[in-house]
Amino acid sequence: MSSAQVLAIRGLERTYVSGDRTLTVLSGVDLDVQPGEIVGLVGPSGSGKSSLLHAAGLLERPNAGQIFLDGQDCTGLNERARSRMRLATIGFVYQAHHLLPEFSALDNVALPQMIAGVSRRQARERALDLLDSLGLAERVDHQPAQLSGGEQQRVAIARALANSPRLILADEPTGNLDPRTSAAVFENLYELARSQGVAALIATHNFELARHMDRVLALKDGQLEPISL
Repeated sequence: MSSAQVLAIRGLERTYVSGDRTLTVLSGVDLDVQPGEIVGLVGPSGSGKSSLLHAAGLLERPNAGQIFLDGQDCTGLNERARSRMRLATIGFVYQAHHLLPEFSALDNVALPQMIAGVSRRQARERALDLLDSLGLAERVDHQPAQLSGGEQQRVAIARALANSPRLILADEPTGNLDPRTSAAVFENLYELARSQGVAALIATHNFELARHMDRVLALKDGQLEPISL
C-alpha cells in the first residue's frame, strides 16, 4: 500500500452478535484519506460511523479487512504496537471532551506529549502555542469545570493535535454544542488541521458543517457512498 495515503482501508467488515442475531454494520468498506484532506462522514445513528472510526483508529479489531496508516499494514499488530501507532499517528476528538478534570487545560494538552517522551518544558510550550491559536491563552490554567462547553472542546482539539498526528479522527466533535458554538469550534478544528497539513475524518450529523469539507461520504447499508451537499 502506498504511503501517499495517510489512511487506507480495504474490505473492512464489522459485525455484532446479539443473542441469535448478527448485525452487519460495515460490509467490505474501502476508504482512502490523503495528507491534508478533510473528509466528512455522515449517516443515521446506528449506521456504523463510530465503528468505522474505532477500526480506523485501531481501537477495535474488525472482523475482516485491512487498515493501513502511512503505508503500514496495522491489521495484525499486537496491542502494544497498536498503542504506539495511535500515539504517534492519530489524534482523537469525541463528542464528549474526555478531559482529565483534575488537570488544567495546559496540562491536558501537555500530558500526551510527555507520554510520548517529550520533555515537560517542550510539551508545555507546544500546549501554550496550540491553546493560544484556539483563543484560549487566558484560560490555560483553568480546569475543565471552569471552562464553557466550547472551550472544553477547543482544549480537546489542542490535545488531539499535540503530538503532531498525521490523522485526526473526530466523532461528532460538536454534537454537544449549540449551533453558534458548534460552528465556531468546527472552524477552529478545520483551520488548525488545514494549517498543519493533518488529514481528518470527521463523523457528523451536521450537514451545514459537512459542506465545508473537501468531500463527504455517506455510510448506508454497510457501504460508503460519495455525496454532494
